[in-house]
Amino acid sequence: MHVKSVSIRDLSDAQLQQWRAWACQDDQLVSPYLLPDFAIAVDKVRADVRVALIEDEAGPAGYFAYHAPHRLAVRPVGAPMSDYQGVVARPGVAICPKDFLSRLGAGFMAYENWWNGSACPAGETRERDGSVVVDLSDGPEAYFADRKAIHKSQFKKMERRRRNAERDFGPLRLTTGDPDGQLFETLTRWKSSQYGATGKLDVFAIDWARQLLKNLNASDNPDFGGEVFALWFGDELAAVEIGLRAGDVYHSWFPAYDDRFAKVSPGLLLLHEIFHAAPELGLSRVDLGKGGTHYKTYYASYEVPLDSGRIIAPSFAALGLRTWDLAEACASVLPGKLSQLPVRARRRWSQISAFEPELGPRLATFARSFRAEAS
Repeated sequence: MHVKSVSIRDLSDAQLQQWRAWACQDDQLVSPYLLPDFAIAVDKVRADVRVALIEDEAGPAGYFAYHAPHRLAVRPVGAPMSDYQGVVARPGVAICPKDFLSRLGAGFMAYENWWNGSACPAGETRERDGSVVVDLSDGPEAYFADRKAIHKSQFKKMERRRRNAERDFGPLRLTTGDPDGQLFETLTRWKSSQYGATGKLDVFAIDWARQLLKNLNASDNPDFGGEVFALWFGDELAAVEIGLRAGDVYHSWFPAYDDRFAKVSPGLLLLHEIFHAAPELGLSRVDLGKGGTHYKTYYASYEVPLDSGRIIAPSFAALGLRTWDLAEACASVLPGKLSQLPVRARRRWSQISAFEPELGPRLATFARSFRAEAS
């Protein structure tokens, strides 16, 4: 195997088209995040995007977009905002990132949503979860009929909430697009408030992440870009979300709603409207991403397994990571919530490290994050 690291700006049109073709399985796109277009979008807001060109004896074999190593750590492009990560390989080729990690000048890679299309273990997998996919290829009527047959009470409840919403707040309607950016600004306020209330890291306070979303929202590329959907009760905005669209695939990304309407589940009503409008929108699949949110079980046509974990090459960085593992193991015998402190700290540090590669901003964000959680 031969691996060469290049700027994504150095790829030819032919290479980009090959990458796009390999990101499809059985003529079906796996995810917008695995396209070169996503890496190109991230490259516009960060200066450290690279692509590993992987070749074997038969020629070009795969593409892997990543952020250049910083203190020996490398991360998949867009992490942790990229809801799918992985090597996009020639059909039938298995490429294991552990086999070329050191050739990128890295000793460590963390991954959160690793798609294992080549059936080759990425590294030390800590968790596996499923990205929930809504299959609308047979039309919304067939989809809803199938879901109602399995989860009758859930969908009856949602029909009742829709009626209550229209009775109490006004006619329900769906809009697409955000030409003046006002919906995005509202979404930013709602999400930042939500992050603050829950103690989670405010993604919209990270400069490059916010700019990435703004750029995707403003994109006029019909084949790839951000997609904004909004749910209205009369003239009142009830819920809004921005997602990533490529072709007939839409990946739900950042949803939020007005708390005034919480009793009628505006976020779920928005999803229902997107599903119903799928034929007019040209969508055959909606990906809700992974995560433990209970509502997703009601809507899953199937799930795509995604792994979270890490790859560690022999290095001083590896020694530090093993030391942290030991601390977690020792803390596990402590009572109550104390046993979870090292685990929580590791997860928060890993997330912030991906957003803030420089140590100074990373420490400041880490401190703010824990202060917000404690308040």
